Amino acid sequence: MERPRLRGYLKLLILHMLRENPMHGYAIMSELEKRYGIPGPSAGAVYPVLSELKRLGLIEVTGQGKREKKVYSITQEGFEFLEENKGKLEEILRKVEAYKEFSKLGGRELAKTMKELLEKLPEMSEEEKEKIREEILEFTRKIRLILLGGD
Repeated sequence: MERPRLRGYLKLLILHMLRENPMHGYAIMSELEKRYGIPGPSAGAVYPVLSELKRLGLIEVTGQGKREKKVYSITQEGFEFLEENKGKLEEILRKVEAYKEFSKLGGRELAKTMKELLEKLPEMSEEEKEKIREEILEFTRKIRLILLGGD
């Protein structure tokens, strides 16, 4: 399963979380990973989105937490933006939940293995490549059978 495009989803996911309660940046990153299974959202991904949301008037800094951390809150415009994009948010939440479930089923391990395979492929013998091809075809056949309701 394709990993959800994080940057495209962050704006709505962050607003959705801030609708429940104000948070500082690090708490937002932690909550994204905990709640949505998004592995290690970086400061380089989250803080530019927070800046954009602030610039658009969808969030505001409402105080400082411990150690001078800015606390972000959703504004009335942010609530309206969420309401206007309710359908898109629901779609994003469905995709993120599916990705989270896929990860629990071993999807991250599968992705890691595929990455390793792509790196090793140029050095593999034709015999090894043929074995890999057979395994991939068997694996995909079994998955398709399950998807179609067979055994």
